[in-house]
Amino acid sequence: MKVEVDQDACVGSGQCLLTAPDVFDQRDEDAIVELLDPTPPAEQAPAVRNAAAGCPAAAITVHEE
Repeated sequence: MKVEVDQDACVGSGQCLLTAPDVFDQRDEDAIVELLDPTPPAEQAPAVRNAAAGCPAAAITVHEE
């Protein structure tokens, strides 16, 4: 799995951070998503998929490998 984020599309809702905190974070100054791990381990896959599905701005893309 490979994860990409579109910081320009991000609205800073924080759902990704709540869903997969080992993979996503938010910048302190504006709450925009930061990707901590672009290739998360398999055990993180369900949380990452949920974060992508729950992103209100569709700013998270998951590529299955």
